[in-house]
Amino acid sequence: MVGLGRSGIGAARLLNAQGTRVIIQEQYKNKKLEQLASDLEKEGIIVHLDHSLEISNFDKYGEDIKAVVISPGIPWNHPTLNQLRKQSIPIYGEINLAWKNLKDLPWIGITGTNGKTTVTYLLNHLLETNGKQAPMGGNVGNSASELALKLIQRKINKPDWIVMELSSYQIEASPEIKPRIGIWTNLTADHLDRHGTLDAYRKIKRSLLDRSEIRIFNGDDPDLTNHKAILKKGIWISTKNHEKFTNHSFEFWIDQEGTVMEKNKKLFESSVLKMPGEHNLQNLLLATAAARQVGLSPKSIANSFKTFTGIPHRLEELGEIKNIKVFNDSKATNYIAATMGLKALSGKIVVLAGGQTKEGNATEWLEQLHKSACGIVLFGLGAKELNKLIKTSGFLGRVESCKELDKAVKLAVLIAHNLKAKNILLSPACASFDQYSNFEERGEHFRKLIKPLLNK
Repeated sequence: MVGLGRSGIGAARLLNAQGTRVIIQEQYKNKKLEQLASDLEKEGIIVHLDHSLEISNFDKYGEDIKAVVISPGIPWNHPTLNQLRKQSIPIYGEINLAWKNLKDLPWIGITGTNGKTTVTYLLNHLLETNGKQAPMGGNVGNSASELALKLIQRKINKPDWIVMELSSYQIEASPEIKPRIGIWTNLTADHLDRHGTLDAYRKIKRSLLDRSEIRIFNGDDPDLTNHKAILKKGIWISTKNHEKFTNHSFEFWIDQEGTVMEKNKKLFESSVLKMPGEHNLQNLLLATAAARQVGLSPKSIANSFKTFTGIPHRLEELGEIKNIKVFNDSKATNYIAATMGLKALSGKIVVLAGGQTKEGNATEWLEQLHKSACGIVLFGLGAKELNKLIKTSGFLGRVESCKELDKAVKLAVLIAHNLKAKNILLSPACASFDQYSNFEERGEHFRKLIKPLLNK
């Protein structure tokens, strides 16, 4: 097993429970990892810290290696993995291991550049509030292997459905996965440092839908609609009003009055979901299309949407500071996601952005900053790069930079008061790995910093 993250630990424990001798190799070493290694070794799992992904660290086991399981963060085409393949050693992704144990259950696999977490949460909520056992996992919540282990150990009842968020990393390393329902939310340039080209990234996402029994596509996404001719037949959704609906190009859509339609049948009002932004209407339709395939009635879907309270770190409203609303959008780790957050809010915004920058087209993000932001406070490793980008674009509002988020928050609150902003929005447009383990940790830190400032 390579990698001592959540997925790696889940896979190791699953294999260990099935009687397999497991060795975990982790490239880093610190006190936290040492404690984790100690706990795992008490369970009978061997852990080697400070072991980089080099062939010499595998050669010492000789022919004893039966397979290597990798965490999603390990590149599928890593030179060492290719060397192991030449030795006829099978390489599996962690989620592929889970699939082998859960493939008798129907899966809903959700992928896309943005929106997949929201759709995963929505579907989990829709199904479970209507009496279905539908645990979610994968790229969110439990790792897939953790779910499989809980089922084997009878810590959970046999689910009716598995709702799984699947990243390109996980799909690439798990070519056997065949969901009952596959959902593709959208596609924009992301993870190109890993996959090389947009076309390669697209092919990985598409492979999951090709293997799905029922396919659901977002018809509002330009990339998906531009490549419709090469996609397998599926269910298409759109938030746009389609007066010329005789060709039934969209099975789920929203009419001029805001009613969710299934072909020519009225289902319910789209306002039942209390989440801002057109992108969340797309998410509503994608979740509705899947729920209808599961067999839920329009009334039960609408009632469940009404009780959905939102997602941590995704346009999460934290409260107000003297009539200024505060939103945690830590999950906005690229320009497109950050643009959606800006579009969703009304009134002037002071934006907190920064972290580890990614490749991608920032044009739309910069344009939306011009429209929505009166001030921007940058933080983290990418602050200098973003500052140059924003000033070069001709942004006329106030722009400041800080090294740490705590100072950035204090400055953002001050600027929001001075400029009479309506919102303070943490929407980083960057990965979190310069200062945090993940976007959740970044969002939790923001929440902790904001809490004492909120109106009591």
